[in-house]
Amino acid sequence: MPIDFVTGAPVDGDLRVRWIHGADGEPPIQVHAYDAHTFVLRQSKTVHFEGPFLFLMFGQSRALLLDSGASDAYPLRECVDRLVDEWLAVHPREGYELVVAHTHAHGDHIAGDAQFAGRAATTVVGVDAAAVQDFYGFTAWPDQVVTFDLGGRVLEIIGSPGHHDSAITVYDGWTGLLFTGDTVYPGRLYARDYPAFVATLERMVAFAEARPVTHVLGCHIEMTRRPGRDYPMGATYQPDEPPLELSLDRLRAVRDAAATLVERRGIHAFDDFIIYNSPGRLAMLWQAARAWWFRLRH
Repeated sequence: MPIDFVTGAPVDGDLRVRWIHGADGEPPIQVHAYDAHTFVLRQSKTVHFEGPFLFLMFGQSRALLLDSGASDAYPLRECVDRLVDEWLAVHPREGYELVVAHTHAHGDHIAGDAQFAGRAATTVVGVDAAAVQDFYGFTAWPDQVVTFDLGGRVLEIIGSPGHHDSAITVYDGWTGLLFTGDTVYPGRLYARDYPAFVATLERMVAFAEARPVTHVLGCHIEMTRRPGRDYPMGATYQPDEPPLELSLDRLRAVRDAAATLVERRGIHAFDDFIIYNSPGRLAMLWQAARAWWFRLRH
């Protein structure tokens, strides 16, 4: 039976979840159903310290896996195949496709791609900027808004360079979720190209303000619940994490903060995010020392 993905307002979803965070004995992947057609996956920090979030969305004719994680040494393919099989058992159709795409091309977002090599009816999108633009049909990167249809469930995509030159932002009108990759999340926001980062945030906010955004979902949690305090780089145990989701107001706060730092290199902490604008060697050595001390204690 066809699913009506065209609604007047985003569906109600569920983010009432305690994420795995590196505790002994936890599974390598946590799966949380936001709704019957949308899943949030987290890779355990016991597998890789990055502990990234991945997103699986189902449409009438294909599913999209957004990012494949930070390690190939965990059963992502098995997990995704099970979720697809379970979804198809309720919504049977022939020739159902899977697209494996990425918020950007850093290793902690593409390491699981190889698991999908040879999988039937599967496309793994290339990771460089040219491949991304070609796949989605960009002709005016990064300002253009393009669409990607999962079959009745149409995603809108904009280019988001700054953290990485192939980064994208994805909006899902079905849920109202805005997927921002590593550009915006509760953690350390590394701006490799600061002018592009600031321009992306301006574009992202304008894009979001024109749509009913329910939550902003990045790909990591690195902050603690203490305002302005993050877990050290490389932390594999984070028991006091805040929620993954941010609001549109917090997205505006990131944009506004970034705009004030154009001429201020360094590490700049705010309540629920930290902006890295070309920090010097001494600042990075301090971060490395924090990480060493944290590992020593844990």
